[in-house]
Amino acid sequence: MSKPVLFVLQALVAVIAIAIWWLVTQTPILGDPSRLQFFFSTPGDVARQIIAWFSTGEIWYHLWITLVEATLAFVIGAFAALVLGFWLARRPKLAAVFDPYVKAANSLPRVVLAPIFTLWFGLGIWSKVALGFTLVFFIVFFNVYQGVKEVNRTVLQNARMLGMNERQLLRHVYLPSALTWVFSSLHVSIGFAVVGAVVGEYLGSAAGLGYLIAQAEGMFDIAGVFAGMFVLSAFVLIIDWLVTLAERRLLVWRPDNQSQH
Repeated sequence: MSKPVLFVLQALVAVIAIAIWWLVTQTPILGDPSRLQFFFSTPGDVARQIIAWFSTGEIWYHLWITLVEATLAFVIGAFAALVLGFWLARRPKLAAVFDPYVKAANSLPRVVLAPIFTLWFGLGIWSKVALGFTLVFFIVFFNVYQGVKEVNRTVLQNARMLGMNERQLLRHVYLPSALTWVFSSLHVSIGFAVVGAVVGEYLGSAAGLGYLIAQAEGMFDIAGVFAGMFVLSAFVLIIDWLVTLAERRLLVWRPDNQSQH
């Protein structure tokens, strides 16, 4: 499927979804429209709210705060996961010792940790970064760990026969093998980094997209809530697109990428 056709189909899905939303909230097809508007707002009201935020410039400060929190959570969480994932994957005995503790830590509900982080780090950005870190870390960690474990044994043995030391093996064998797994996890963890930041803001903050959504919800402003969610979704898609560009540059050696170029 060509990119223009794919883009048209993707846009068509959005148009159909918005059209159904408009029909449900503007016509009596499912009951009293005014009642449905109270719960779902309308496409027009949501669009007007988004335009108002951007035209007055109010949204930019909140976007910046959320971006800083999500970026810090993403970078710190991904880096820590990369280091520990590679390290434990190369040491099976040590990994076996820590395996139940890693799984137990991953099973902790993150929302429960949010008040604890607020108590530890206050209402500033670091409590949101800590929450985002816990969401990002385990996603990247397990993918990196599995990516290193899935290294082709024949390639590894041949590299050792050629006299590669551990640093060369890491650079030329382990890292390329794990990169596909790493980027797969990064695409997922981007959304979770933003979710961590927004949830933290929602529970207690003075700025950010989560703060805007919480304020709108407190005033029963459904249009504001939906507008915040749409801006948040677009925000995540833009960041994910940037990661996709980085992935294409770093993984040009893959056969599927070569065939596309």
